[in-house]
Amino acid sequence: MAGTRTSSAIDDILAEHAGLEQQLADPSLHEDPTAARRAGKRFAELAPVMSTYTRLVRAQEDLEAAKELAADDSSFAAEAAELAQLVDTLGADLADLLAPRDPHDGDDIVMEVKCGEGGEESALFAADLARMYIRYAERHGWKVEVLDATTSDLGGYKDATLSIKSKGDSRDGVWARLKFEGGVHRVQRVPVTESQGRVHTSAAGILVYPEPDEVDEIEINDADLRVDVYRSSGKGGQGVNTTDSAVRLTHLPTGLVVTCQNERSQIQNKARAMLVLAARLKAAADEAANAEAAAGRASQIRTVDRSERIRTYNYPENRIADHRIGFKAHNLDVVLDGEMDPLLDALALADRETRMQAE
Repeated sequence: MAGTRTSSAIDDILAEHAGLEQQLADPSLHEDPTAARRAGKRFAELAPVMSTYTRLVRAQEDLEAAKELAADDSSFAAEAAELAQLVDTLGADLADLLAPRDPHDGDDIVMEVKCGEGGEESALFAADLARMYIRYAERHGWKVEVLDATTSDLGGYKDATLSIKSKGDSRDGVWARLKFEGGVHRVQRVPVTESQGRVHTSAAGILVYPEPDEVDEIEINDADLRVDVYRSSGKGGQGVNTTDSAVRLTHLPTGLVVTCQNERSQIQNKARAMLVLAARLKAAADEAANAEAAAGRASQIRTVDRSERIRTYNYPENRIADHRIGFKAHNLDVVLDGEMDPLLDALALADRETRMQAE
């Protein structure tokens, strides 16, 4: 049964890949940048599947030839055995690549970081989390923009909104790596405001949304929006604080509020805010249409409460623990510096195993 599913899936991908190849070779496609970008992105997503399939077909052909030679000359038996093992390995790799996957895995993301219980200490921890994700993105060559941020008195983040974009040249995008970060993150450490050296516990929340390629992907009626313009309060370069350039959008049907003040002009800030609003509305629509997706996002933050934690950062023990999969490591300092791959790999593996069991 599994072999039949794999065969059917690869046939579909071969046809899709050939079709995309023809589209990308057609000059008229590139007259529509959005359509061209979408086709190029999907073509890149299929590249690992095509590469593995091509290697598997070649290995299967070599194995058949080696078996024929081994039938007449036993000295070829070892080569045939090695090729048989390679065929098994590539077959497993191909099945893994064809396993059910999140349709948003190739997407960029919008990430919201919010402080919670713990006052100033929570805001400082929220800033530490934002820096961790920014450093991780930089290690991968991704582009990060701070779309909006409200800082605390000590330089922490009361809230911040980040846009993180990949190069778009691989099967997996930012969402595939960071989609598991949504939820409540708990910290245990001695706050800078603590005079007696006592360890305190506080929390910060992370929300992650796939970023739509274009705002137009989500229909937003102008009549459903209230647009407020006000003076920017954060740092942003010469002239930022002298004009009413910051924008606050309120989506009246849902009550969602999005602000952006980091661009130099009102038009740019509104465009950025519209992108964040579209991402949030798209995520809500996906959840409403897909019960499994809604259940999967149950780990996302509901209230930034210490009891609803997905992960704990224990500074005195230099320990990080993800409570969803039982992951523990005593290299918190390294993780906070952006070395998150072992943790994210463990989360991705657990997710993949769940998906394959559900198939």
